Amino acid sequence: MKLAALALGLAFAQDDWKPLFNGKDLDGFTVTGTAKWKVEEGVIVGGQEGDPKRSGFLCTKDPYQDFELVLDFMIDEHGKYNSGVYLRNDPMPPQDQTGYQVNIGRAAAKEYTGGVVVHQDKGIRWVATGDEKDEVRKPLEWNSMKILAKGAHLEVELNGKKIVDVTDPDPKPKYLQKGILALQCYGAEGHSGWVKFRNLKIRELK
Repeated sequence: MKLAALALGLAFAQDDWKPLFNGKDLDGFTVTGTAKWKVEEGVIVGGQEGDPKRSGFLCTKDPYQDFELVLDFMIDEHGKYNSGVYLRNDPMPPQDQTGYQVNIGRAAAKEYTGGVVVHQDKGIRWVATGDEKDEVRKPLEWNSMKILAKGAHLEVELNGKKIVDVTDPDPKPKYLQKGILALQCYGAEGHSGWVKFRNLKIRELK
C-alpha cells in the first residue's frame, strides 16, 4: 500500500509539470520586437537575420507568479552578446523589463549565466551573479537550467549545480506580481547572434 501511495504521489508530482513549448511551433507565445523567432527540428531559435540592431522577445501568453521553470539553452559565443529569461514581466510591448531577469551570457564579458538582474532608475542591479567564473556553463553546447521563483526568493541550477540561492533584500511590488515569461534575443557590439531553447516546462507553486 505504501509503495502504491508513493507511486501515486510521484505521478501527481510529474503531472504538475506543464510544457511551455510543444516542439512544433510557437503556439502559446507572442513575439514582440524585430528579432526573428522560429522552430527548427524541435528547437526554438532566436536571431537577428544578419542585422545586429534587431532585438525582441518571445513571450508566454499566460502569466505566472510562483513557479519552477526548466529549460535547455545554447547561445552564440561572442563578446557581450547574451540572452535571458524574464520573470513576472508586464505584457509587451513596450519592450521593457519590469520583473526579474535570469541572465544567459559570458562571464568574461560580465554577463553572468544564471545571474539575477533587475532594472532600476539608476541602471541595473545584480541580485546574484550566478556562474561568475563560467565554470559551469558549457560554451556552444546545450545547458540545462532550473529556476525557482517564490516571492522574493530565487534559486537557479545550471547543469545540475545550484549557482543561485538568494532572497532579494529590496523587492519592489512589481517584481513579485503575476506576469509573463519572456525569452530574450538581441545583438551586441555590432554582432548578430543567436540563441536556442528547448524542453521548456513549468510547475506552478501553490
